[in-house]
Amino acid sequence: MELREFAERVLFATSLEEKLRTPDVMTDECPGAAVVTPTAPGRPRDLHFKPTGTARGEFPGARQLEQNQERGRLLHFFANHELLATELMALVLLKFPEAPAAFRKGVYETLKDEQEHTRLYIERMRGCGIEFGAIPVSGYFWRAVAGMESPMDYIAGLSLTFEQANLDFARHFSACFADVGDADSAKLLQRIYHDEIGHVAYGLKWFRRWKNPTESDWDAFCRQLKFPLSPARAKGFSINIEGRRAAGLPLDFIENLNVFSQSKGRTPTVFLFNPLAEARIAGGRSFSPTKHQAQLARDLANLPQFLGRQDDIVLVEHKPAVHFLSGLKAAGFALPEFVEAVASLRERKLGRLRPWAWGPDSVESLQPLFANLTGEPRTASGSFNPEIAQLYSKAWSAAFLQNFLRRVRAIDPHPTAPFEASDCSWLCTEDEVGVAVNTLTGALEAIAAIRGRGQHQIVIKQALGLAGGNAIRLFEPELLESHRRWMAKAVANGGQLVVEPWLERVQDFSVQLEMAPEGLRLCGYTGLITDGNGQFQGNWAAPKFERRLPPGVTSLFHTPPDIVAHLHALYTNLFTMLEVELRRVGFIGPVGIDAFVYRTPPGECRLKPVVEINPRYTMGRLTVELMKHVAPGSHGWFRLLSRKQAQTAGGADFESYARALARQFPLRLEGEPVLRIREGALCLNDPAAAQVVVATFQVSRTPLTKFGG
Repeated sequence: MELREFAERVLFATSLEEKLRTPDVMTDECPGAAVVTPTAPGRPRDLHFKPTGTARGEFPGARQLEQNQERGRLLHFFANHELLATELMALVLLKFPEAPAAFRKGVYETLKDEQEHTRLYIERMRGCGIEFGAIPVSGYFWRAVAGMESPMDYIAGLSLTFEQANLDFARHFSACFADVGDADSAKLLQRIYHDEIGHVAYGLKWFRRWKNPTESDWDAFCRQLKFPLSPARAKGFSINIEGRRAAGLPLDFIENLNVFSQSKGRTPTVFLFNPLAEARIAGGRSFSPTKHQAQLARDLANLPQFLGRQDDIVLVEHKPAVHFLSGLKAAGFALPEFVEAVASLRERKLGRLRPWAWGPDSVESLQPLFANLTGEPRTASGSFNPEIAQLYSKAWSAAFLQNFLRRVRAIDPHPTAPFEASDCSWLCTEDEVGVAVNTLTGALEAIAAIRGRGQHQIVIKQALGLAGGNAIRLFEPELLESHRRWMAKAVANGGQLVVEPWLERVQDFSVQLEMAPEGLRLCGYTGLITDGNGQFQGNWAAPKFERRLPPGVTSLFHTPPDIVAHLHALYTNLFTMLEVELRRVGFIGPVGIDAFVYRTPPGECRLKPVVEINPRYTMGRLTVELMKHVAPGSHGWFRLLSRKQAQTAGGADFESYARALARQFPLRLEGEPVLRIREGALCLNDPAAAQVVVATFQVSRTPLTKFGG
């Protein structure tokens, strides 16, 4: 039989008997003209593809395979995949008649294997009580590969993508069948696994022959695939290194594949790390980050990967190193898709845009993507506008707290007032909240008023500025001329200052929230560690952080006896009031509230429930998300270390510090079905690439008193 006639029969026949019949003798003397790709292959009616957009069938889980019917259903999935491969191989023979004879012969030999696999699956599933065609079948493989424009597209899309993935699936499910005592199905999958090694090796041989010799296998593979296909489709639940090495794939290809991620259908959210947004809001286009600030942003650019879900997208200047990402994956973290150019996403359907902070910089960076969004908000003005910009101001936070305290103490009666005034001795007073001013005269008057009440130590903050910076402390009895100049400069161009008494902090903490169209949701509480100047050092979280204030906060209050209930009631009412304000300006996204407990001169502890409200992601929120990967009952501590701090801890540089940290606190994972960190420490950004800062996360069974090193 001529190869063309055989291929036409496989592709267009409407009975399985014809599609799966193999001739004894094959010739390829009359390849004929190229055919136009049909909408779908010929098939019996009960094997027609189900409509696109219908519910996707899921593989049965390992436990379900104890049931004969479920084993048959899984084999039905596999039989359809093998039949699809058979049809696509017939299509490539008809579509590219001028391809090298040796290539066409290899496709034919592989096609015969796929026919045999289909027959074997049909026979085995019948033994499980399932007829082929009893379950609706997907045409995804066909839609993904049939549009191929060259034999190279076929090799990349079928041989090196779907057949490579079967190196994982076939071996995995062979073991699953063996575990439930189905030796026949296990043996069948093992046979197919070994055949797939040869199929991938065949594809790799021709791929290397046709690819640009200056490109690596991996780079050429990524470039050849056309969306929606991506390397993510070339792997299963876990990477089978042994099978890939047997097929001839190099180790660097396998390592890159292991850490590659791209959505297989779910519309991804796009994340961007822009920690200098507030400074840009304050300084406008004239703001220029220092060299240190710019490098810090580059060092930590991958951190949003811990905020999203698998297959989300993180925009970065440079993709993290494969070795580093492999370590994170081994620690149980799902990896996102890292994208270096916004332009590459212009044709992608996207869910939402989630920069670290909405501001002029993130609007500018993400502007090309708003038209692609399916989630809310879908416009730049809906994400950031002058009213949302006001939420960043410490003056806004101070005014919010003043209004809340009046409501709490029924000075401004309101139905949500949680306590009587007599119950609030543990709560800060209005006099201890900052006052916003926009002139030097106003600042001097506010200072005098505070000192007139006997509070001589004062802190003055710029209303907009980076956390822990843009502030001065006035501890001297007399104002220095340098202080006057600083204040005058700060308010010269319409800026605001917040003047407040200095309070002796005992415990800082944060509250992490998410504002959604449905309302404001509590995400969790974290402890907050700052130095004497208010500079951020780290966050920690205790078990049950999702709903409980840090124990270091509640234990500081001795009265009233039900203080925990009082604190939670206070914040419940504060959230209600904040939600109203956020709805008013149309804000959607993450919100963090910094707060602290302080000690009065007589020695009593009081709560300042709001120091500032941050309408953005914070390191506290990052800590909350990291804690979702921690085993129940363990504590976690997130920390940022400078190069000097790493050296003080015993590392000559970030890399040596990371190695010492791993030796001292090795990771221990446990839990089923999802592994979580029970104890140990790891770096969250690549210490080999970091220049000014490294982020670390340590997990311990007990509260941490000293972080690694």
